[in-house]
Amino acid sequence: MRITKLRRLAILACGSSALAFSGHAQAEEADGSGDSSTDIIVTATRDSRSLQEVAMQVNVATGEQLEKLSLFDIKDISQLAPGLDLNNNDPRKNTTTLRGISFDPDQGTSPAVEVYFNEIPTDAQTVYTAMYDVAQIEVLRGPQGLLRGLSAPAGSITIATRRPDFGVTEGYAQASATDRGGVNVQGGVTLPLSDTLALRVAGLYDGNRVNHVRNLTLANKRGYNTTASGRVTLGFQPSEAFTAYLSYQYLNSDAKSYQQVVGTGNTPQRVYSEIFGIPSIFMPPAFGGGPFATNTAVRSGPALTAGNYAAVSDSGYRIRNKTHIVNLSADYDLGPATLSFVGAHQYSRVLTDRDQDLGNAIPGYVQKNFVSVPSKFDTQELRLHSNNTEGFGWSVSAFHYNRTGDVINDIYNDLFVYNTDPNGFVKAPLGAGGSFITVPNKLPLLVHVVVPVRNSTWSFAGNLRYNSGPLRIEAGLRYSIRRSNQTTQITTTGFQNSGPNEAIPANLQRTTAKPWTGGANISYDVTDTLTVYAAYGHSYRAPTTGVSLPAGITADLIRTKEEKTDSFEAGIKGKVLGRLNYSVAGFYQKFDGYIRRFEQIYWVSAADPQGQGFFGFNYNGDAEVKGIEASLDGRVTDNWDIGLSASYAKARYKNALLPCNDYAGTGKPNQTGAPRVTGTGNVSYCRNNGRISDTPDFGLTANTEVRFPMGSVTPFASAMLAYRPGFFSQTVQYDYDARTQLNAFVGVRGPDEKWSVTIFARNLLNQQKITNITLGTQTISSILAGVGGGVYDSGYRPVNVMNPREFGATLGFKF
Repeated sequence: MRITKLRRLAILACGSSALAFSGHAQAEEADGSGDSSTDIIVTATRDSRSLQEVAMQVNVATGEQLEKLSLFDIKDISQLAPGLDLNNNDPRKNTTTLRGISFDPDQGTSPAVEVYFNEIPTDAQTVYTAMYDVAQIEVLRGPQGLLRGLSAPAGSITIATRRPDFGVTEGYAQASATDRGGVNVQGGVTLPLSDTLALRVAGLYDGNRVNHVRNLTLANKRGYNTTASGRVTLGFQPSEAFTAYLSYQYLNSDAKSYQQVVGTGNTPQRVYSEIFGIPSIFMPPAFGGGPFATNTAVRSGPALTAGNYAAVSDSGYRIRNKTHIVNLSADYDLGPATLSFVGAHQYSRVLTDRDQDLGNAIPGYVQKNFVSVPSKFDTQELRLHSNNTEGFGWSVSAFHYNRTGDVINDIYNDLFVYNTDPNGFVKAPLGAGGSFITVPNKLPLLVHVVVPVRNSTWSFAGNLRYNSGPLRIEAGLRYSIRRSNQTTQITTTGFQNSGPNEAIPANLQRTTAKPWTGGANISYDVTDTLTVYAAYGHSYRAPTTGVSLPAGITADLIRTKEEKTDSFEAGIKGKVLGRLNYSVAGFYQKFDGYIRRFEQIYWVSAADPQGQGFFGFNYNGDAEVKGIEASLDGRVTDNWDIGLSASYAKARYKNALLPCNDYAGTGKPNQTGAPRVTGTGNVSYCRNNGRISDTPDFGLTANTEVRFPMGSVTPFASAMLAYRPGFFSQTVQYDYDARTQLNAFVGVRGPDEKWSVTIFARNLLNQQKITNITLGTQTISSILAGVGGGVYDSGYRPVNVMNPREFGATLGFKF
């Protein structure tokens, strides 16, 4: 009772005040002046504007704020922006959700939220891995289809790194450590080389325990992640009219983790007994033996809850990422207009090695999966835009993006006979004539999949604007030519051998899309402290073709239709009491064919050698999003900063017919009874008016800082809170609990903030709430389901849980 009251008091105290990531960043952080009336400058519109002049909802965070809050992972900014969800529930897949609109990298479409690194579209898997020496992060809400090269239905995140200042030597260094094995060391320094050349060097080393899970099967072994990255940026400014920056960044990340599970566990049917009178543990794997064979029933593991932070798999999940990024940007002021260029080359190689038997459904057996994803991204954009700020203005641009790389996926789909006879063999029916064959209780099968990735986009955009005093009108269009060639070669070895076979029908391999996207907005300054605006946006995502799909399924499960979306937004921005910024906006968005991935769907097909199983499919469904967003932040007094931001987005399907598991034949998603398909298709289909992503409708963030100046030093206390209510997920049939992430900080800063010491606590309330869970328990299918069984059931559901409470300290210097 007492602990509950203390928690409530802490939440209320933090919820009543906040620091300033919400709709506006702190003015002090923008220019270092400490003047709360200074406008915040953003580049959301590809030029420098006051945030109040931008006709969309934008969240802003500066590098100084991220350092003060000891945020070392870009995914942590979701704690500061309501309605934004950044996660890697699967370590090889980073997913970004905004306004209830989500994206699964396995669906093969462009993201719902596009990520730009120094104005270049970049792989989120790499960008989210290392965050250091950042100048500013902006979260742009709503469809993006005009100002940047790739359209996105939910928004964009732009990340700008610090650039060298000409003629100024400056930098910072910061080191942090936590009681749970976390270490983060980062820094950057600018070195003027001459009047026209300047160099900035920055680096990072980060180590942590990933999800803090211990593996019970492997003697309580824990996971660990190490990331090392360095960046060199050279600035060249031969005249006031021309400036260029060339940067190179290297990243090397190695993460080994274990998948947490919850459930009662299970006692699987023994896998092997004896073969020809010899214990199968001594038989070679080709004959059904191996080190994991056993003559006694073995449990998959003990009963586990979210608070146990435990895994039971026989092996882990290792992901390695090596990335090189070269980026060039240049601006040439021609007088009436500026010619700008941005270009980049990124090469990444991501290697994944994991055990697919996450719940230890077959104790002692490692169901291996190895994935190699080499990717080359090449991007160029040339843009010419007028320099005038009043009257008519314009911009035109040409953009090109190309991605290549052959993905290799080795999947061990060994098949097991459930309920084997005492000799380790079973007689299986062969054909309709009643004849039988004798097979060992394990049939080894390796599926080797090669997926060549060939995607390219050309786009051309034009934009017109009119500024006259308090009135601003802007509109533009972008024409894109998007081409992809999706092929998949599948080779099987083991009990079933085949040469490379093309898994995608020829008529579904090539896609060419030529969409028009864009938008328009109008804003008006009613007073110097009140602006009203309205905006329209149109975005597009091309059809996607599935890979490694089961044989003999219908075309609608192989390739989706295109996705189109239109959004309308209206809002107000302003300032009250001369110190507090506020913003309120309402929006409506309609999707024609929203693309989403549906995992763990039961399928059947007479054309597939196995004939049945569980898989993931992409599918379209009409949907709509309605919502409202609001923020309030500012400097109440010279030593007290507050902020509060909230988002409500109701994102729902509109009577969409979608793949589902409908074992009971009710027309609604369920897993009642034995797996089966309702209807005559390869999968069941259900009418759906539910959520289009597994996120709650509402989100709230709040944070605050209070300073206590004492001569040359300034002690301070701050807190950061993110609240998400509970909700029921129809997708995974689970009722998520509400959760509150509360981080607290106390410390002292020296004169002019040249040094600081901070002690912090993450997840101060030590909440252990599940953030993601799978549909049903983890299983491994057996063959001959109708003869002697069905599946090996682990009795566990794989989950992700809030990281446990963690204490740490940060020491920072600036010069």
